[in-house]
Formats: sequence, C-alpha cells, structure tokens
Amino acid sequence: MARQIGFIGLGMMGAPMAANLLAGGFEVIGFDVRPENAKDLQGKPGFTLAPTLETLGGLSTIILMVPNSKIVDSLLWEQGLAELLARGGCLIDMSSSEPIKSQANAEKLRELGPAFIDAPVSGGVKRARDGSLAIMMGGEAEAVKGAMPVFEAMGKTLVHVGSAGAGHAVKALNNYVSASGLLAVCEALTAAEKFGIDPHIANKVFSASTGKNNTTDNKVEQFMLNGAFNSGFSLSLMRKDLDTALAFIQAVGSPDTFANSCTEVWRAADGGLPQPADHTAMYAYVHGKK
Repeated sequence: MARQIGFIGLGMMGAPMAANLLAGGFEVIGFDVRPENAKDLQGKPGFTLAPTLETLGGLSTIILMVPNSKIVDSLLWEQGLAELLARGGCLIDMSSSEPIKSQANAEKLRELGPAFIDAPVSGGVKRARDGSLAIMMGGEAEAVKGAMPVFEAMGKTLVHVGSAGAGHAVKALNNYVSASGLLAVCEALTAAEKFGIDPHIANKVFSASTGKNNTTDNKVEQFMLNGAFNSGFSLSLMRKDLDTALAFIQAVGSPDTFANSCTEVWRAADGGLPQPADHTAMYAYVHGKK
C-alpha cells in the first residue's frame, strides 16, 4: 500500500480520520469543496490541501468520506475521479453509501483497473478523533488485505464482512438497529416519566438490565435528559441511513414491517424538529408529542 493517500471529504468525521492517517506515517493529499474544513490539518507534517480534484490524479489510493452515494457517483463518473485513479490503484469509499450502488461502482471500476473497497465506519466523531472506529469492509480479499494498514491507522475493530457493497449494507443495518434502539428508549423513558418515575432512575435500571443498549449507556445521560442534544451526529443523517437500510431490506426481499415503522417516525422527527437537529433530539420529539 502506497504511503501517499488522497482523501476527499474533510468534514467532522473526515478531518480527524485524515489526521490519524498522518499520525500513522501516511502522506495525505486532501480535497474538500469547502477548503476551510481543512483548517485543523493545515501545517501538519505530511498534509497537502489539493486546490482541485485533478490534483489527485495518478494516486494509487483515494478515500472518499462524503455524505451520500449521489456525491460518490458524481465524483467518479461526472467529475472524472475514476479516470484519475492509477490503473492498479484502489478507491476506498468510507461514506455511508447505498449498498446496491456500491456493488455497481465496484463492477464499473474493475473494468477500468482500480479495485473498490467499501469501508463505512461506526463510532462517531469521538472515535474518529481517537482512532478507535469500527470499520466494516466489503471487497475482494486481496484488496482489503493490502489496504489494512490504512484501516489500522483509523480504527480498532476491523471486519471484512464480504464482497463489494457488503460493508455499506452492514453499516446501514447497524444504524437501523441503533436508531430503533434509541427510539425505543425515548418512548420508554417518556412513558416512565408520565407515570411519575424519574427517567434518570428508569434509565439506570435499563442499563443494568436486558434493555441495556448503546443509547442507555452512552446517550441518555450525556446528551438527552440534560437537553444538550449535541452528540455530533445529525438527525437528518440518521434518517438518511434509515432510508438506505429500508431500501436495502426491501431490495433483497426481506421482512420490513418494523423497519418501515421506525423509519416513518424518524422521517417525521426530521421534518418536525428545528434544523439542524442532533439525532439525540429524537427524545425531545417523542417527549413533546401527546
């Protein structure tokens, strides 16, 4: 794996991920449509801010950390990124992209020469900063093995989950499980409070019992009951990930009854809360409903 890496998308997640690549001894040529996103990277040894996408031409490894598949497809096929990659290179899509589209992009890139790995992440901004992200990779085993030093610089739990598109499928399904758990906690805490039970005490019981989940442990006290709603992951992005998960579930013909219901509530909250809203503000949405 080459030590020089192109990194497109230097937002809240991308910038700290790029910083960890630098700390791992890689040189990073970064690009973002908002150059100001690179302010914390400027001046770090090994970092260069690319003035144009074309500056990344000829690199053997390019990482994408952008909002959605629409932008990924635009970069690859409309803005010419696929042609800029070295023929024997590798595109690593770490965005929260759509599994079916990632599968198609892998096929199209294979015809041009570069390999494709989908490698979405879980863990949020905090774990992006400390390099402890969970990274789920989809793609050919040889390509994933060759890119492992890159992933090791950014994450701690690294799992090759299957062929191209599998990483994005597992990420979307993981966020569906996470979002459904958070919604259940919001409704349970609201019901407890309406009965006169202190929600702090109710959550303490949940966390020590079979209702324990990521929300009860890491979100209720830290971001929800105190009204902070500032975990760093937006409600709109969670809703988008749910849309992706639901579309995938339906595309493979799997049961979708609960996924449909859960997604409907998140869509309603996304439309009903002032924007931009943090995903933990789902508690305010549920708590405020009659």
